Amino acid sequence: MIPRYSTPEMDAVWSDTVRFGRWLEVELLATEGHAAIGVVPADAAEQCRANAPVADDAFVQRILEREAVTDHDVAAFVDVVQDAIGAPAGSWIHYGLTSSDVGDTALCWAMRDAADLMIDAATDLLRSLVELAREHRDTVMIGRTHGIHAEPTTFGTKVALWALQVERDRVRLRAARNAVAVMKLSGAVGTYSNIPPEVEEFVGAALGLAPVAATQVVARDRHAEFLYACASAAATCELIAVELRHLQRTEVREVQEGFKPGQKGSSAMPHKRNPISAETISGLARVVRSNLLAGLQDVALWHERDISHSSVERVILPDSSQLTFYMMRRLRKLLDGLVVLPERMRANLDASHGLVFSQPVLLSLVQNGMTRDDAYRIVQRNAMQAWDEGVDFRSLLEADGDVDDAVLDDAFDLRRSLQNLDRIFDQLSALSLD
Repeated sequence: MIPRYSTPEMDAVWSDTVRFGRWLEVELLATEGHAAIGVVPADAAEQCRANAPVADDAFVQRILEREAVTDHDVAAFVDVVQDAIGAPAGSWIHYGLTSSDVGDTALCWAMRDAADLMIDAATDLLRSLVELAREHRDTVMIGRTHGIHAEPTTFGTKVALWALQVERDRVRLRAARNAVAVMKLSGAVGTYSNIPPEVEEFVGAALGLAPVAATQVVARDRHAEFLYACASAAATCELIAVELRHLQRTEVREVQEGFKPGQKGSSAMPHKRNPISAETISGLARVVRSNLLAGLQDVALWHERDISHSSVERVILPDSSQLTFYMMRRLRKLLDGLVVLPERMRANLDASHGLVFSQPVLLSLVQNGMTRDDAYRIVQRNAMQAWDEGVDFRSLLEADGDVDDAVLDDAFDLRRSLQNLDRIFDQLSALSLD
């Protein structure tokens, strides 16, 4: 991931130093697991642990230099570790294992930790959304369908629905975490031919990863589920970002991204306050979403394994988790600094001359005995005139001999449109913010 969108927290999950450190811990635990069942001498396992190299930049550099000779990363890693420990104890490193035993277990360990970070970020985002929704529960605005004025809603209701979607993403992230919090140490084709299942159980218990049946590799539908959870969370961030971009348009101007002292919106036009965070989020969501397709294509491997998935995963797994984490964090910052303009929202609602009450008028006419088709044509006729001529919709209805004035007071009552918002906010209150 390029530094612009990386975070220290995710860097700590996916860096080469951490990756090789995970590999080293898997190897040492496997040696200790073998010692626990009497295959490896106890003193040899102790020497392996005591003399193991420190997973630092120098360790990584030695592995990369050795890989230039072996053309195989795990083989190079094993050579460096064995050389650091020394013979004869070092010869027990990688005993009975295949490369994927080490690499896949460490990769699932990394994905689990990445999922934990994303779950925490989703929880923080959810808290901000719930707070914003409650603050603006009664901030009236126009609801739009197809980009056109529809009926009244509130900004808090809009945000509450975002919060409920983020909660669904949090559920998906937790499920994905469980799907990838697994491991395997079962050998070249997964039959435990050269490594007892007890060693796998020993290592899994130490790492908090569940042993699963596998071929040479952990099945990649798990990784695809992880990528889907990332893509879904990214899509939710994009949904919110796109809406905020529309609401910040000059012609709409119902919200604005925060603008800090010294910030410049344009190198050429000093007046500009552009929705840069929302636009960045919209763009990054495309990357995460496209990575999901590659992850699904990684599911179908030849026989017990090939490495067509490996090169892809080196890119898409770190990048997707990095970007998803970054997007949720940046969106939360955007929301926490969001400027909401209630007066502008109300002005926009009123700008369509009362047409937003057309459906209540229609229903009132039907309740008073008119056929629906007749009522629809009367309301539509007056609505089109109000819009085309820029005149008040209710005044036209009052002047229409086919409409009884008695039906209009309730139909044009804004409270009627918003009387059932508690149903949505009750769902919000039921969420756990932990």
